[in-house]
Amino acid sequence: MSFTSDVKDELARVEPSCSHCARATLAALVRIEGTLLIMGKGRRGLEISTEVGPVARFVIRSLHGMYDFKTELTARRSVLHDTPNFLITVPPQPGLDDALVDLGVLGDAGLESGIAPHLVEKTCCSAAYVRGAFLGRGFIADPRGDFHFEITVENETLAGELVALMNRHSMNAHVLKRRNSFIVYMKSGPSILAFLAFTGAHQGALSMESERVRKSVRNDINRKINAEIANQAKSAASAVDQIVSIRKIVESGKVSSLSPGLQEFVYLRLHNPNASLKELGEKASPPLSKSAVYHRVRRLEDIARKL
Repeated sequence: MSFTSDVKDELARVEPSCSHCARATLAALVRIEGTLLIMGKGRRGLEISTEVGPVARFVIRSLHGMYDFKTELTARRSVLHDTPNFLITVPPQPGLDDALVDLGVLGDAGLESGIAPHLVEKTCCSAAYVRGAFLGRGFIADPRGDFHFEITVENETLAGELVALMNRHSMNAHVLKRRNSFIVYMKSGPSILAFLAFTGAHQGALSMESERVRKSVRNDINRKINAEIANQAKSAASAVDQIVSIRKIVESGKVSSLSPGLQEFVYLRLHNPNASLKELGEKASPPLSKSAVYHRVRRLEDIARKL
């Protein structure tokens, strides 16, 4: 299973914190995955589609428990993606219009475009609504790769209000338009962790935090290795420059005119071509600091430049 599937499976099993939380989750699912059917003479029906078995069970259980609706379930398999698909149909029946008002789908002026305030009055209900939106069309990338989270919605107002709702609870969500849809997305590890914790996917949050720590340690090790390689390359390049300067002085026959300290450095460098300045200083007699050795290098390079 993918990380998204694992999280959806966990979220679909979260127990509601209050008597209105299930309604908020169902409302988000209906808004995002539902299709309102107009059948003439004022008769309406409803279809809700999902690829997650626990989500289908939640929808059916909620429709039966909250509204006592008759439902029909059709299980199909996508030929393109080889994944299951569950279609829950609510045929026309008494009380459906009232339920659609209760779920924030219908209002006085017809179809609602945003989130009905009565659905998210409490913090637990806000979490339930965000949970339902993700169960509908949410995606989280495997945390072993780049962090990425998104929920696809079909209208801009709903996307904007969903972002505002999430950002009130420590998430840094944004909206972008992708073809005919609007994407609520996050690319920050802490924001995605905040979503998982807020909506009740605690196992998903632990898995992601574990991977985040692993990535942080791996990145620290890589940075240190890269820095060490860069330092070694820099030291090697400096050693080559020093040997070039020394050979120039040797070829000019002026080594004997150098001070004892510089002659000692020439000897040490030629016999230790790969050593760092610190290591050369430790081999000197008496031992020298890195800055003292560097001072001798500068003097040798100045002499070589003047030849």
